[in-house]
Amino acid sequence: MSPFDPLFDDLPGHLPVFPLSGVLLLPRGLLPLNIFEPRYLNMVRDALAPPRMIGMIQPTEALAETGESDPVLYGTGCAGRITQFEETGDERFRLNLLGVCRFDIVEEAAQQNGYRRCAVNWSRYTDDMITPGSEGSIQGRAAIKAFDRNRLRPPLELYFKQRDIDANWDAIEKLDDDRLINTIAMLCPFAASEKQALLEAANQAQRGDLLLAILEMASMGDGDDNITRQ
Repeated sequence: MSPFDPLFDDLPGHLPVFPLSGVLLLPRGLLPLNIFEPRYLNMVRDALAPPRMIGMIQPTEALAETGESDPVLYGTGCAGRITQFEETGDERFRLNLLGVCRFDIVEEAAQQNGYRRCAVNWSRYTDDMITPGSEGSIQGRAAIKAFDRNRLRPPLELYFKQRDIDANWDAIEKLDDDRLINTIAMLCPFAASEKQALLEAANQAQRGDLLLAILEMASMGDGDDNITRQ
């Protein structure tokens, strides 16, 4: 745990939120972002003050497709801490978010500098800040132990082949179970509803099982539909 990471009891009651359909941030996952829209440039400037956190959340899929500027949001998102920040010469920000903890929206607050803010509740997600397999989580240790990573590679290989995705299998094999689940869940171009289901899984073992089910469905011919629903 980094000395810059907040403690659970110190998580803020309000968050700026960045709605992006099909984009998933998970606890302990790393998400690079390229920010260029003026209101989200404002959001990043404001979020650089402690605790340096932004809430990533998806718009509900149907309304996201309408192009509305402020579509209805799913009820659950994941907060990330800004760990790297760069200002480019063409009025953009590049930054990395490290997933900290999921949250439930209590209510939407007044907008600030053009971007959306929400009152949030973290209480259902206390285990998010404990790495599965660590000494601090007996439940998390049992949950991640139940994940069978050997079943993941065959459907994942086929999924990548169907979409002409190059994969560094040596690097993938070196990932521990926690990072493997997060990396595949975050990077694969699943439908927004599938991304949301992965986010809302109770623990990493359940997330791993769901990830496997999504990949197996795609390998049986449902994958093209997943792409068109993005």
